[in-house]
Amino acid sequence: MSPKNVIFKKTCKDKSVGVFMGKRDFVDRVDAVDPVDGVILVDPEALAGRKVFVTLSCTFRYGRDDMDVLGIAFRRELYLSTRQVYPPLQDREKGAHTKVQVKLLQKLGINAYPFFFEFPDNLPCSVALQPAPQDVGKQCAVEFEIKAFSAESQDAKVHKRSTVRLMIRKVQYAPETQGTPPSVEITKDFVMSDKPLHIKASLDKELYYHGETIKVLVNITNNSNKTIRNVVLSVDQVANVVLYSNDNYSKCVDIEDSGDSVSAGATLQKVYKLLPLLANNRERRGIALDGKLKHEDTNLASSSIVKEGVLKEVLGIMVSYKVMVKLVIGGMMGSSEVGLEVPFRLMHPKPDTVKDGELEEELVFQEFKRSYLKGMIGGDDDEEEGNVSGGDDMAPKEK
Repeated sequence: MSPKNVIFKKTCKDKSVGVFMGKRDFVDRVDAVDPVDGVILVDPEALAGRKVFVTLSCTFRYGRDDMDVLGIAFRRELYLSTRQVYPPLQDREKGAHTKVQVKLLQKLGINAYPFFFEFPDNLPCSVALQPAPQDVGKQCAVEFEIKAFSAESQDAKVHKRSTVRLMIRKVQYAPETQGTPPSVEITKDFVMSDKPLHIKASLDKELYYHGETIKVLVNITNNSNKTIRNVVLSVDQVANVVLYSNDNYSKCVDIEDSGDSVSAGATLQKVYKLLPLLANNRERRGIALDGKLKHEDTNLASSSIVKEGVLKEVLGIMVSYKVMVKLVIGGMMGSSEVGLEVPFRLMHPKPDTVKDGELEEELVFQEFKRSYLKGMIGGDDDEEEGNVSGGDDMAPKEK
């Protein structure tokens, strides 16, 4: 989340419209979602009689706009809401819902106007599947966008040079309470063996934060006449595209090939450690992220939490995690495998809430686009035609 006194800004190419927002990430708390609020700064002279509108949209897309099956990209608009900002339809002070908006209106002057949106409770969170190397140009993602533009009317043709597009994120944070630590056990019988193999895997807790080590206690009681040649553990991320295909994409995001063996009649009790990190998977494709790979604030997608009563089918992409424990069993006819899986949740901790009264008096303005990782370059998502930096013409004047 952004520092409490930072204001993000972006201005269209013809300088007629500028957007100012206090944050780029909005939190879904399951029972409520942060509203999207900001301020539009207009230049009446540059508008030349045109109106200014702002929209909040949620889109599920698969493929580029210019290429997909039969030449048509799969793109479904899950939500769209439009507000007219200028000329204002209500008193601008009454349209300010937050302290940030009030401060911005005071700072930016008489040509600044507030906007405010509330998310419906059935929208998914931001998530993107990184394409595989052979899928050049494809992008499967749930995206949120704020778009401000000037036009003769809401339905009139909109020019790119008069449009500002800002990609925002809807994110979820871990609940304050932990669930019961998961534990799974199985018993495996073998032909030509009088006694079975028993395996139990337990986690020390049910919910982990990104960057936190996962401890897996494995208990193996091998009463069979088979020899366990290896114990392999992994963390698998499962992304279920529920909106249109119900496809499942399972990707290993961390693995521990222990080399441990358990002879017939022996036992093993050991704690293994796993650490799923995006930093160790940047060369891989097909994993679910909460943003774009090139942005430094992007992580592995968090586990999805669904509000009771909301249909999963409208949530775009559902993400879950599990620990896989696999035993490689030796035999006369070759090796075989026995495995089990233990589900858990992987999320971000809830950040400290900044109360309106704790906001810094001084506002610091910076460009809206996200910082890139070292060695990464920008793309169409950050430098769309018609989007430029604020520039001196739209910079807030000192009062």
